[in-house]
Amino acid sequence: MAVGSLQSEHRIVLRDVAWSTFEALLAETDHRGTRFTYDHGYLEIVSPSDEHEQIKTLLGRMVETMTLELDIPIRSGGSTTLISELKERGLEPDECYYVTHEPMVRGRERLDPTIDPPPDLAIEVDISVSSIDKLVIYADLGVPEVWLCDGKSLKVYQLQPDGTYTQQSRSPAFPFLPLEEVQDFLARRDQTDETSLIRSFWTWVKTLKR
Repeated sequence: MAVGSLQSEHRIVLRDVAWSTFEALLAETDHRGTRFTYDHGYLEIVSPSDEHEQIKTLLGRMVETMTLELDIPIRSGGSTTLISELKERGLEPDECYYVTHEPMVRGRERLDPTIDPPPDLAIEVDISVSSIDKLVIYADLGVPEVWLCDGKSLKVYQLQPDGTYTQQSRSPAFPFLPLEEVQDFLARRDQTDETSLIRSFWTWVKTLKR
């Protein structure tokens, strides 16, 4: 088994890893704070940086604040593992949400990827460049929408009928939401505390109801 490592974000890449090994790691490892990505024998293990965790938390809080204020039903999935044994691919998003398909998973304590739909929205924060193309994995798992943030810019991708993603100017799940505003609030994270930032975002969201 060959091993490589990338310095930023504390990434470790393992090659020739069996699917059963990946499943065992998920089942037996207390990997809170660690993200696993598996793609046809390649296993990437990432210990996210403080910046990564702050950004993913703020984006998640924005989604949850917005949907609460605008009375949009959602189910949060957090970093729940999305896998397909048949396709030998799996990953853990930074955050994910059911929006359109929320009624289909409402009240379910445990979701089964073989019968339940994938989340409608996944949030992926990549401060450093991943060695695995996660959009390809998300596409194979059928996730309709991915928000990709590198710490500076926020890009939104929508899954197309041909199984590829195209970048969008608006979120398909929340088409009324100006992405540049979300990016602007995110850019203010070093200028104020998080409570004040989310309160300002909440105040702004109220204007969307007019």
